[in-house]
Amino acid sequence: MDETTQVAPAVEAILAAAVEREAPDRRVSVDARALDAAFADATAAGRMPVLAEVKPTSPTTDGVHEAHPVEAATAMVDGGAAALSVLTEPEHFGGSPETLRRVRDAVDVPVLRKDFVLEPGDLDVVAADVVLLIARFLGDDLEPMLDAARDRGFQALVEVHTPAELAAAVAAGADYVGVNNRDLAALEVDLATFEAVAPAAPDDVTLVAESGLSTPADVRRMRAAGADACLIGTAIMDGDVKRNTRRLSLAEDDTSDS
Repeated sequence: MDETTQVAPAVEAILAAAVEREAPDRRVSVDARALDAAFADATAAGRMPVLAEVKPTSPTTDGVHEAHPVEAATAMVDGGAAALSVLTEPEHFGGSPETLRRVRDAVDVPVLRKDFVLEPGDLDVVAADVVLLIARFLGDDLEPMLDAARDRGFQALVEVHTPAELAAAVAAGADYVGVNNRDLAALEVDLATFEAVAPAAPDDVTLVAESGLSTPADVRRMRAAGADACLIGTAIMDGDVKRNTRRLSLAEDDTSDS
């Protein structure tokens, strides 16, 4: 972990909790569902590939979403989600590895484990198809962590926020890069972040726009800026999950419930 990283106090607390969690005394081996194929299928069907997030709560979310995680996940897939993201961080996001296990058993799309993964042993908590690696927190350890993830069968989504972090992710060999529109230092969201970072990405890197997407117009904006997919949580969890997923993956302001 990069000890010089400046982050908001809420994020510092999450990182401190992540450091205290003990890694399992085992090593996972994953037969991953292909994320690129899932994205390609959604695109071929005329949808924006959406990683819909099962998100009980977060430090930047008011209240707790009461939807049952497995029911929400299946509704997301029914609504056209290309893949799912499941929080496994317990103290601040209300997630758990068991929730991810149950969700992955219930769906046939790739499932991303979203957590603060800092050491190779942290990868062994639960099998998923994709694991999130945050460039800001891993620093020079990013490439070894990518290798450790791939050795276990994971695909990896490397999260960045700046052009420098994007360059580091590409140099480390990332195939999937998520550009987080939320600044983890100030916790502010600006969709212009993706627009500023994306042009520097090589053509062979799959770009995912993360955070702050709440409307079909936001999805269209990210697609115009070069996003290959969008990760969306709160805007899907708030209300009719299936309808919200369909509306955002189609990037249409109106859609039927059929």
